[in-house]
Amino acid sequence: MTFRRALHGVLLGLIAVCFTVGVAVPASASSATLKRAVTNLAFGPLDFALSPITGTTGVYRNLEDIDDSTGVRIVYAVPGVVWNTAFNMGGSVLRVFSGVLEMVPGILLLPFEADMSPLFAPPDRAPALIDEETDWLSIKIGINYLD
Repeated sequence: MTFRRALHGVLLGLIAVCFTVGVAVPASASSATLKRAVTNLAFGPLDFALSPITGTTGVYRNLEDIDDSTGVRIVYAVPGVVWNTAFNMGGSVLRVFSGVLEMVPGILLLPFEADMSPLFAPPDRAPALIDEETDWLSIKIGINYLD
């Protein structure tokens, strides 16, 4: 009786292996979601730290582009830097939060050829102080979320 049960288990195992091999698809995985999650988690805190720089450079560029009087430019500078810095800090916090939320789907989607749309798109589109594309990661540090 135990021999029959063992033989039955071996046959079921062979059938399962044959079925798995026959149904298997070619290996094609997409890591875009996971790469985006890792990038957001790694570089979001650096965005937060660089927010005073990105906020100030954003105000400086805006002051060059407008056609206002010198008085308006002076009055705009201080609240503009505070606003831009706070806004960029908030954007960097959202970047880290979206990285946390995209990590699990990124891991789960790794074996499949499927990707998830970005939860927080500005890191892909906005200008940054450091913007370098590599095979492993998209390095964007010091993003100006207001542009």
